[in-house]
Amino acid sequence: MSARSNILNKLRAGLAGTTPRPDDFNEGLVTRPWQYAPEDRIARLRSLMEAVHTEIHQLTTEEWPARVQELLESRGLKNVLYAPGTEHGKQLAEHWQRAEPRPELLVYDRPIEEWKEELFWQVDASVTGTVGGIAATGSLVLWPDRHDPRLMSLLPPLHIALLKASEVEDNLYGMMQKQNWSAGLPTNLLLVSGPSKTADIEQVLAYGAHGPKELVVLILEDA
Repeated sequence: MSARSNILNKLRAGLAGTTPRPDDFNEGLVTRPWQYAPEDRIARLRSLMEAVHTEIHQLTTEEWPARVQELLESRGLKNVLYAPGTEHGKQLAEHWQRAEPRPELLVYDRPIEEWKEELFWQVDASVTGTVGGIAATGSLVLWPDRHDPRLMSLLPPLHIALLKASEVEDNLYGMMQKQNWSAGLPTNLLLVSGPSKTADIEQVLAYGAHGPKELVVLILEDA
């Protein structure tokens, strides 16, 4: 018998003869103070994120690939990393085929060990999706997987995140309920409220110390 089985068996034995406590959790404690009118959610999220140096644009689902190109070219960036296995990755690739000239489109399609040096030091920007936004805290919610890996939102100096306007919720608990997270939680969930920053050294605020120096959020409205 494995050590894991031994531990689990001891835990089960310890529950013998006990009665489960009723679930009397009051969800109002984590939702009531942070509820907003639907028309106010995006304005609140924008206000909080822009206060910490996040750049935000609102546009349609058809317009965003061209805006990504504009953002890269205005900064003089040479390339952008994308996830070809995602819907937004396919849309970006289709636009890139028609755009000339354009920064290089880099594909995240191999293990990190095969291109670690390039990924860490030679990628200028990345485009990732999100599963929603939280108005209460001004945060993006990212759910990385093998198609949209965690390092895409961590390593490049510029992180461009796509957020559907219809997926901005009042608070994290509300999002968990609406999206039925209890049916299957991710192995890694990220809450991003702005570009990476620290003030550890002499209390001087610096950006980009532990992640992207710039965060651009494209809020997508239905066309």
